Amino acid sequence: MRRYSPLTVIFLLVGWNTFAEAQFTKLTVGYSAISEVDMPAWVAKETKLFEKNGLDVQLIYFTGGTTAVLALVSGEVPISQVAGPAVVNAALGGSDVVMIAGGATSADYWLMSGREIKKADQLKGGSVAISNFGAASDFIARYALEKIGLTPGRDVSIVQAGGISDRLSAVLVGRVQATVLNPPASFIGQKKGLNVLADVAKLGLAFQNTGVATSRRFRREQPDMVRRYIRAQVEAVHRIYTDKETALQVLTKYFRGNVERDILEKTWELLTEGTLLPKKQYPTLEGLKFILAPLAEKDAKARSAKPEDFAD
Repeated sequence: MRRYSPLTVIFLLVGWNTFAEAQFTKLTVGYSAISEVDMPAWVAKETKLFEKNGLDVQLIYFTGGTTAVLALVSGEVPISQVAGPAVVNAALGGSDVVMIAGGATSADYWLMSGREIKKADQLKGGSVAISNFGAASDFIARYALEKIGLTPGRDVSIVQAGGISDRLSAVLVGRVQATVLNPPASFIGQKKGLNVLADVAKLGLAFQNTGVATSRRFRREQPDMVRRYIRAQVEAVHRIYTDKETALQVLTKYFRGNVERDILEKTWELLTEGTLLPKKQYPTLEGLKFILAPLAEKDAKARSAKPEDFAD
């Protein structure tokens, strides 16, 4: 049997690791919320589905979709998990961002108020927290308020308050009177006594929620990398549906272990009931049309735009 010296063994191991690393293409990917709709990227990372597809992915968190899209436009990240409103607003503003995978394709938000506010009219004169203007939380908050008979900007103020956990805390301490939350924060808020003023999720709206976006330039210049990313996305969705325990472990990690098991299970059940996270990962043209409609009332570019302009 041939024997190798310790120095030779170390050289071979280092050489193999260097060779293995060279097989992966490095890619920085943004995500815009700590919510269940960002799970495909988390699962692909934690279960090595990105590596299976030849990608060495670094995930970077941005507070809100508008911030994530700005990073996409600037080239700081070439791909990002972000919702439709931020993509549509950026594209109407002249950038070349586009949705390339659907991710979550319906709304999963509740408009939730502090313990003392149990009816819509009690919210008048108060403030509603969103992540940042132009993001999904902004779009949904305005839609939900109008559904319960309140006019944003006249009856209530819209204020930027950061990510989901920041908005939940802002309502709990009384800094704002309401906010829009999705799981698991919405379930946590309900347990802590917040009231549901509008269940947008129950409406079953076609809505381009958090999906995968890139620039048309990156799509054109790196088609193979984009294909590999989308393949990993689809495989991650399948893994979420078929491997509950792994999905819950990933949720626990990204929620930093601060969520009770029953809330994690409710979150997973919502995600896998079939409507929110479809197995076929196409962007929803109906959902993009829904986002365009209110913008078209004030923006000539939005009036002439088609949903297909924002999806590839």
